[in-house]
Amino acid sequence: MFTGIIEEVGTVKSLHLGRLTISAAEVLRETRPGDSINVNGACLTVATMSDNSFSVDVMAETLRRTNIGALALGQGVNLERALAADGRFGGHFVQGHVDGTGKIASMVPEGEAVLMGVTAPPEIMRYLVEKGYVAVDGISLTIVRCGANSFTISLVAHTLRSTTLQSKRVGDVINLEVDIMAKYVERMRAESKPGISLDFLGEHGFLAT
Repeated sequence: MFTGIIEEVGTVKSLHLGRLTISAAEVLRETRPGDSINVNGACLTVATMSDNSFSVDVMAETLRRTNIGALALGQGVNLERALAADGRFGGHFVQGHVDGTGKIASMVPEGEAVLMGVTAPPEIMRYLVEKGYVAVDGISLTIVRCGANSFTISLVAHTLRSTTLQSKRVGDVINLEVDIMAKYVERMRAESKPGISLDFLGEHGFLAT
């Protein structure tokens, strides 16, 4: 489990035959092989480590669902270690299970912030609501506007400085993870039994004919 609060921006050293190697510093502290690190929103398992980098194996499913397969050498990636049991929870519950990708449609300055518009497919938009959460490339962000096929988030200066969003441009593909609570609510509603109705009472002999 993660919080969507990025600890540092790492740098891609190599991506070959499903093995991704990233230069980093902060996320290597107290990290061991087998631990989880959120890379651009995807929860990946550390396979090997050195003093200044770590490597993870990337499955075909991850490549299908995310923008990780399109990473280039030297490109920055958002990094966050898994939340410790006694850690401070600053964002929202982020699983690191990317639901799909969206595309940046606009980036409009608004004072010291930037309003970023994102288009996304229906299977993602159905879970998004105004003032709800969404993880964008692993970053916990709040939705300020939500339409039929797009949403808008407001990026404060600190978020831009501390993440890869500072280098994003219109047309770039970003990883999206919706709030897991929305999925649970939808599943429970779909499986819930209908309540008592007049038809139910009539069918079971409780109403006079």
